[in-house]
Amino acid sequence: MQAVELRLGVNRVGRDPECELCIEHSTVSSLHCELSLSADGVYLHDCGSTNGTFLNGEPVAEAWLIPGQELRFGDVELYVESTDARIAIPDREVADTGEQKAIEQDGELFCVRHPDRRITFKCTKCTEVMCNACVGIVKRQGGRALYLCRVCHSPAERMMVEQVKAKKGFLGYLQDTVRLKFGGRPK
Repeated sequence: MQAVELRLGVNRVGRDPECELCIEHSTVSSLHCELSLSADGVYLHDCGSTNGTFLNGEPVAEAWLIPGQELRFGDVELYVESTDARIAIPDREVADTGEQKAIEQDGELFCVRHPDRRITFKCTKCTEVMCNACVGIVKRQGGRALYLCRVCHSPAERMMVEQVKAKKGFLGYLQDTVRLKFGGRPK
């Protein structure tokens, strides 16, 4: 038994040698179907094949695949073992260039690439700091995002930024400490 691995995105299946999954069998059409691999799983779309696409013996035009299903293109049978998309980010050694990583203005840190934006993320590995525009974002299943460092591609964490409170004048302090009701004279 031979395993077939799909790449992220659309994988064309058919007899045509240009297809990502080329199956040389007389019952398989030149462009039989497409298997789309994404973070959500594998989606099957039949491309008007002559001998049909079947899932657990039933003809299908479109369907999400789940592990354990039997898939058939014409007379060629496949078993769906897994629908997980595995994304691997290789480790990369980053040399410290000694360059300035942030600009400090009035006690706040700003991005060196976008001087008008505050620093909001810090890499967990190389300690690079960056703004929202610099951080890489990968959407994951379940709606959660993974934030990545632009230098070493390791996970980046959102930095806690202290809010600077506006200075209050005398009347502001008086308002916080003394509450007086003003109204007409009692009769």
